[in-house]
Amino acid sequence: MARVLYIEDERDIGQWVLKDLTGRGHQVHWLTSGEGIDEHISTADVVILDVMLPGLDGFSIGRRIKKDQYDLPILMLSARTSVEDKIEGLDFADDYLTKPFHPDELAARVDVLLRRYQKQDEEMELQHLLVHTRDGRIVHKDTQEEIQLTGKQYHLFQFFLKHLNQILTKEQLYEGVWGEQYMEGDKTLMVHIRYLREKIELNPANPTIIETIRGIGYRVKL
Repeated sequence: MARVLYIEDERDIGQWVLKDLTGRGHQVHWLTSGEGIDEHISTADVVILDVMLPGLDGFSIGRRIKKDQYDLPILMLSARTSVEDKIEGLDFADDYLTKPFHPDELAARVDVLLRRYQKQDEEMELQHLLVHTRDGRIVHKDTQEEIQLTGKQYHLFQFFLKHLNQILTKEQLYEGVWGEQYMEGDKTLMVHIRYLREKIELNPANPTIIETIRGIGYRVKL
């Protein structure tokens, strides 16, 4: 069974795909636009993404997903059949399927992507924390309590984990997590790091996991 994040605004197609993949044993979360993706992307094993969507189109959403999670497979769906559209989609996505399609082919392509990106659940020890790398769960080793992070806190922590032992500047962190240019004097990053420390540090006033590198930025050491 896989956890599928499916983004499709055409109701008939969406209900049909939802029913078929659920019947094959997958857990499917269906969205009709890019809104709300951040709440579900961290637990997804594969993303099925339509190109034509209200608001941000599928190409823009897919590139944003890959920027944050390069190892999350994306299957694009589209009625666009031109070579140019396929090339644009495959510039970042892992597969491109044109409409109309047979449900068996969609299921087979999903299975191929899952095998290609199959992840083993590994545990990373980070002082008093136990991090499950497959689903991103964070557990306090002594109490066995799971630490719940908000969407931005989760992405910020994952960005640190992808760059363990590296000193990261405020600009690198902000642009890597928010996808926007950092503006000097903006307190957004500082506030999120403070809230993140309150959840993961034994003593947030004297943090040992997220180190402040004075005059430069921050670092998480293994």
